[in-house]
Amino acid sequence: MIRSRITFVAGVVFGVLALSNDAFAVAWDDLTDAQRQVLSRYHSQWSGLSSGQQQRLAAGAQRWSAMDSQERATVEKRFSRWQSLSPERRADLTRRFEQFKSLSPEQQQRLRLRMQHFRQLPPEQQRHLRERFRSMSPQQREQALERLKARGAAPLQQEQHADP
Repeated sequence: MIRSRITFVAGVVFGVLALSNDAFAVAWDDLTDAQRQVLSRYHSQWSGLSSGQQQRLAAGAQRWSAMDSQERATVEKRFSRWQSLSPERRADLTRRFEQFKSLSPEQQQRLRLRMQHFRQLPPEQQRHLRERFRSMSPQQREQALERLKARGAAPLQQEQHADP
């Protein structure tokens, strides 16, 4: 009796979960005119996209529509640069971004401040620090990262080709 109830409840839960995926789908007709214009190339395949893809595209189209021409030019430039990267480099950057997102908000803020400080250094000093880091052995890098941690910097785990 208990086993059949558990099976029934599990079936109901899985059924609700399966149906709820469609509940979050975005109908093409529910998009604003601006969103439909931005997403026009997806019109024929819209109903075949997952609800998650639809939601991300709709949100991106909404952000795009809210941008001024200068912001759009910046985004286009960044996207073009992203597209020009090798698949390996894009995968590495994606992995590093996911790693950053997994940090606590405090760690993210400390890292942002460190990067802001680094970017304010003269180009020659930035270049020197990059070269110094790249020339370190993995053991030396680990020691340097441990010293940063001891000072409360809590850096991301660096890899061999990582830039500061």
